[in-house]
Amino acid sequence: MAEKKVVSESQKRASKKYLSQFAELKIRVLPEQRDEIQAHAKKMGESTAAFIKRAIDEAIDRDERACDSAQK
Repeated sequence: MAEKKVVSESQKRASKKYLSQFAELKIRVLPEQRDEIQAHAKKMGESTAAFIKRAIDEAIDRDERACDSAQK
């Protein structure tokens, strides 16, 4: 049977403080799409979260460039 890790109150407070600086986003995808996202992230050598953040950043940059060029 697996041992339960004992987490000190200090560790709990530190973790809570660290996590408080982030907002959480939850999305729903089909299991097949989740598997595809995870496989691609792994292939690129990054975590699923890092890949999703990068994809969002790249989409925002691309959309902003498209808007800027359309306004000229």
